[in-house]
Amino acid sequence: MTRLFPPLNALRAFESAARHLSFTKAAEELNVTPGAISHQVKTLEELLDVPLFRRLTRALRLTEAGQAALPALSQGFDKLAEGIEQMRAHCESGVLTISVSPSFGAMWLMPRLEHFRIQHPDIEIRIDGTDRLVNLARDAADVALRYGPGGYSGVRVDRLFGHLNTPVCSPALLSGEHPLRRPEDLRHHTLLHIDWNNAEASWRMWLLAAGLHDINPTRGPHFSMGAMAVQAALDGQGVALVGDILVTDDLAAGRLVRPFDLTLSTPLTFSYYLLSMKDSTEQPKIKAFRDWLLEEARASHPETSEAP
Repeated sequence: MTRLFPPLNALRAFESAARHLSFTKAAEELNVTPGAISHQVKTLEELLDVPLFRRLTRALRLTEAGQAALPALSQGFDKLAEGIEQMRAHCESGVLTISVSPSFGAMWLMPRLEHFRIQHPDIEIRIDGTDRLVNLARDAADVALRYGPGGYSGVRVDRLFGHLNTPVCSPALLSGEHPLRRPEDLRHHTLLHIDWNNAEASWRMWLLAAGLHDINPTRGPHFSMGAMAVQAALDGQGVALVGDILVTDDLAAGRLVRPFDLTLSTPLTFSYYLLSMKDSTEQPKIKAFRDWLLEEARASHPETSEAP
C-alpha cells in the first residue's frame, strides 16, 4: 500500500521543536531560522488539521496529538539516520564481497586472490560462493563473477575471457591396458560430466565434433560442480570435459593432461564476466578489484580475454 507522508522538512521541524520545546533550539539544530521552523510546523498542522503545540507567551507546550506523535517520529528519524549511515559505511567500508560460483572461485580465483590481498592489504575480502542469480542493487555482494552468454542488463559488464572445452585426465590414464592416445580410446574410459546450463559444453557435442558416433555420450557420473568432476579426474576416475581456464594451474603443474590434440577442443560461446553496479564502479575497493582482475584475466588467458 502506498504511504502518503507530509513533507519531510515539516516533520523534521516538528520533531526537533517538540524535543526541545523551543523553535529557537530547533532552528539551531537544523541550521535554519526560528521563523522557518514556525512556518514548517504551521504547515504541518494545517495539512493534518491537528494542532500540535500550545503556544504560550514564553513557553511552548505539546498538545495531546503532539505528545502522541513525538516518540514514533523520533524513532523514525533515528532509523533513517541509521540507514543512511549503513549506506555510507557500505560504500566506504574496506570489505569487498565477491559473489562467485563455487567451482570458478575454488579453481581459478582462489589460487590468485592472495596476489590481490598483498597489493591491497586494506581491503578485506568476503567470498560468497553461489551459482544463484544475484541482484547487486539489493543483495550484499559488491561484485559478481558469472559464466554465461552475456547480455546482462542494469549493471556494468566486464568480459574476462572465454575458454575452450577440452578433455582432461590424470597422466596415469596415458598408460595401462587401454592407454588414452586417440579420441576413440574414450570407449574404454569413464566419461565425467559437468551439468552446465550450456548444451554445447556437453560430451555429446564434443564427441560429435570429433566424429565419434558409436560412443554413448551420457554414460559416466554427472556432477553439479566443475570442481568435483575435476577432482575425480585428478584421482584417475575418468576423463572430464571442462573449460581449460578452470584447469590452467593443474595442466601447468602436470597434475592433469590433455590426452588429445588441442585442435579437437571446441570453443564455447559462453564467457566469464565481472558484474558490478554502474553507480559503484568508481568506489576504490571495486575499481581496485576490477583493474586487478582484468589484468589477471589477460595474463592467464590472453587469447580469449579480448572483447568478442
